[in-house]
This record gives sequence, structure tokens and C-alpha cells, in this order.
Amino acid sequence: MLEQLIEQILPVIISVIELIGIFIVTVGTLRAFFYYLLDLFKIKKYPVKHELANALATGLEFKMAAEILKTVLITSLSELTVLGCIILLRALLSLLIHIEMKNVEEA
Repeated sequence: MLEQLIEQILPVIISVIELIGIFIVTVGTLRAFFYYLLDLFKIKKYPVKHELANALATGLEFKMAAEILKTVLITSLSELTVLGCIILLRALLSLLIHIEMKNVEEA
């Protein structure tokens, strides 16, 4: 009974978490673009790269959280392999973004 409840509710929770990640990336990108325009026209100076990298890193964390929850629903080894690769790629992207953020802060 509990397994059936988890199988019904968890996909909805995963979808909501993924939508939150997509929303964060979208809003952060639009915000960074707005700051870029302000900086381009010399209206005000903003750390555009830091703003964009922060939004991407935060959105990626939500997407990885959804992938981790997907491990509960896995039924075969091939699904686990694919999911493991996705998590690994997202973790590497997150690491690269954090390194880029540190480089921007130091400059």
C-alpha cells in the first residue's frame, strides 16, 4: 500500500521540483540579461556573470534533487546507469559553474 502511494505521488513531486529548477534558471537568465543591458548602456554596473552563474547553479541543484528522487522509482539496472550518468553530468556542470563563480569573484 505504501509503495503504491509512493509510485503515485513521487512523479508529481519530481515534476514540481524540476519545474522549480526550470523556473529558477529562466528567471535568473532573464534577470542577468536585464543587468547585462543596464551594464551595456552604462546605466549601472552589475556582476552579470555572477548573477547568471548563481541562477544556473541553484537551478541545477533543484534538477539534481529531482534526479535523486527518481532513484526511488528505478526498477532496472539500465535505468540506474542512465540516471547515474545524468547525475554525474549535472554534478560536473555544477562544479564548473562554482569554479567559474570563484574566478569571477577573484577578478
